[in-house]
Amino acid sequence: MFKILTKKVLNHQVKLMEIQAPLIAKKAEPGQFIILRVDENGERIPLTIAAFDREKGTVTIIFQEVGMTTKLLGSLNEGDFILDFVGPLGVPTHLDGYKNVAVIGGGLGSAIAYPQAKKLFASGAKVDSILGFRNKDMIILEDEIKKVSTNVFITTDDGSNGCKGFVSDILKQRLEEEKYDLVIAIGPLMMMKVICDITRPLGIKTIVSMNPIMIDGTGMCGGCRVTVDGETKFACVDGPDFDGHLVDFESAMNRQKMYREEEAVSSDHKCRIGLGGNQRG
Repeated sequence: MFKILTKKVLNHQVKLMEIQAPLIAKKAEPGQFIILRVDENGERIPLTIAAFDREKGTVTIIFQEVGMTTKLLGSLNEGDFILDFVGPLGVPTHLDGYKNVAVIGGGLGSAIAYPQAKKLFASGAKVDSILGFRNKDMIILEDEIKKVSTNVFITTDDGSNGCKGFVSDILKQRLEEEKYDLVIAIGPLMMMKVICDITRPLGIKTIVSMNPIMIDGTGMCGGCRVTVDGETKFACVDGPDFDGHLVDFESAMNRQKMYREEEAVSSDHKCRIGLGGNQRG
């Protein structure tokens, strides 16, 4: 059993929880994730480790209530317990040696981008954080990311925060002034694809965090397979980070659509067969 120490509402859909998990906190690194199960009847879902504190023995998760399991998780409060909380899983993001980096987060992907920016900034790298949201009410972690970035650019689809556009628009503008040695893109598949289309002709190394359907997190089920450079990889053990210029985004997007009907049924609480909101990356 894993105790919820802190719960915060970041916006009307997104919540933050700090979980007491000292063994996971001891080994966690940016880019890794956990798999949790709320109760004995629940399904397993992956969530990225948004932060960790080795001294306090805590792991922070941030999730959007989009499916049955994430809604059930969101209904818990401080002092409640999560039945299973397993990790750290996945390969940590390789961040050593980079000096000028653009860290790009789309929507909830900003929560996963945060630990990447934090580690890079602590290592002395120049970090431009570029974040995109649908509207100003959906913006999360603005203050936290400002503390670990050289520059922060936040854009919204509707311009309600004063800057209208997409993260790709900001990246194009920054590339007129900056020569990044690394771009990290985390968010919707189409967003990551567009970022890679921008950086590929410029030869800028680009890391994306893949978020396919995931069941066991150990590479056994094969559900999280992605095609990278023509080969089948598994996001849970080979990733979740991959060279974005080698990822087959079209096949990934097609696979993402496979269980939409089941997800809708599960979200309506009619039965426990949905995906609960697969939010690992």
